[in-house]
Order: sequence, then C-alpha cells, then structure tokens
Amino acid sequence: MPHDRHVNLHRLVDVFVEYLSADRGFSVHTIRSYRSDLTTLVDFAAERAATIPADLDLELLREWLWQSSQDGLAKATLARRAAAARAFSAWLTANHHTEVDAAARLKAPKAERHLPRVLNRDQMAEMLQSVEARASSSDPIALRDRAIVELLYASALRVSELVGLSANDVDDSRLTVRVMGKGSKERVVPFGIPAQRALSDYLERGRSQLTTESGGAAPLFVGARGKRLSARTVYEVIAHLLADVPGSGGSGPHTLRHTAATHLLDGGADLRAVQELLGHASLGTTQLYTHVSTERLRESYRTAHPRA
Repeated sequence: MPHDRHVNLHRLVDVFVEYLSADRGFSVHTIRSYRSDLTTLVDFAAERAATIPADLDLELLREWLWQSSQDGLAKATLARRAAAARAFSAWLTANHHTEVDAAARLKAPKAERHLPRVLNRDQMAEMLQSVEARASSSDPIALRDRAIVELLYASALRVSELVGLSANDVDDSRLTVRVMGKGSKERVVPFGIPAQRALSDYLERGRSQLTTESGGAAPLFVGARGKRLSARTVYEVIAHLLADVPGSGGSGPHTLRHTAATHLLDGGADLRAVQELLGHASLGTTQLYTHVSTERLRESYRTAHPRA
C-alpha cells in the first residue's frame, strides 16, 4: 500500500489487523477485540471530522478513552482500548502514515484500588485472646503462633520480614526489632509489652522444644522440624485465624499489617511516622490507610449519629 497520509482510516485498520494476524501472531480473540476497539475509535474520530491519520492526535485519543469510561466500560476494557490505540499509532508512524506517534504518551486509566481488609479493635482483641488461650497449654507451636500474631500486629511487619528475623534482631531491653525490608533496607521498629511477653514465653518455653540451634544468627521463628519458618506456614496460621472473623478481603499476614497501620492512624499517629514504621518508600503508599480510616469514620458516623 502506498504511504499516503490521506488514506481512509477504516482501510488502515483493516491493513493493521492483517499485519497483527500475519506478522505478529496475535490470537483470534485479541485481533477481534482490537478491530472492534479501533473501529469504534475511527467512528468516534469521524464524528469530529477527523478522517485522516494525522487527525488522531493525543487530545482526541484521550477524549475517546474518557468517553469510553463515561459509557461505563470496565477498567480492563479501557486498558485494552488504550493498548490497541498505542499499537495502531506506532504502526501508522512506522509505516509513514503519520510523522508523530500521537499515542506514545497515552495512558490507560488506573485500575481501581480496593481498600485493604482491616479488622476492627474488637475483632483484633478476640484474635489475640484466642492465640493467648491456646498458648496457655504451653504447646510450643501455640506459643510460637501467639508470638507471631502479637509481633505482626505490634510492628506491622511484612511476612518476609518476620520469617527473616534472627534471634539477635530482637532488642528486648529497648522493645525494638531490626528488620530487613524491601530493597535490602534495614529499619528498626518498636513493639509493645504484650508482644514482649509473647516473645519471651516462646523463647523460654517454646523454641527450645522445636530446635537446638542457638546463637544470635539462629532463626527466631522455626517450624515443627526446627528449621527457619516459611512464609507459607505463617500464611496458613493467619488464614486459619481469620477464617472465623467476619468480613471479606485478604486472609493472610498482610491483613494484620493493614490493621496495625490503620489502628495507629485511628489513634492519632503521624502519617510520616507510620510510613517509617511500615518501611514504605513513598508516602503515597501509606496514605492508602488514611482512606481506610476515613471510611471507618464515615461508617461509624452513619451507624452511631442520631442524625446521620
């Protein structure tokens, strides 16, 4: 086909789709979807007197995506439409139908971020009472699991940080624990008296029954065979406990991290202090928990205020 900048857009879509099939090996389903998306784009452009490749500028493409979102299309469909437009625009430029790849900076709408699952204070208290009751039997696994739950909630650790702890990472006198976070960044985080008691009980009466390995570099938490505890086992422990707690959402250790962060903000903790505790590189990540706190406040207001 001659590289004519005034060639019909519908015809170019046909040629582009043939290229995807013959040269790129796209699936039949993807090709059908791209053809539908691009036909919609060309029709949208025609309604605005945009009939040649050069008319498909970034402003028009963004308007098309915005209108698509107003029509109620799912985020995944919008993302596919953006991908189809970027691929088509790049092909138009590579084949000299346009001088500028207008869609190079076209971004798909961000996927919806669902608020994390957070336990309320009563639910968290019941879970802590449950693990404490089990630990009263002096079963070494029960003592370990109580220490795990207390520490996860007290220090808002990631599961990878928890299982990576060694005995010398815990400073019992200062009530702090040294953890290795994402990107090999080390930080020191505090824990409270209940977590200290749970850790002491586990170290004095539980861990010694599970392993003979000692010394500062020895793993803090170990499994039934005496080896360093796996993240999978921690997931199973927490998932089992959360199975009895009403609510939807995640059922792993991260739920306790979300819960700790939200309870800190509910209690008036400074956002940047919580960011440091969690080991977030960006304050924006920590701000997610302010949305959780706001939602909880709004829900409490609706249920408690006589004129809500």
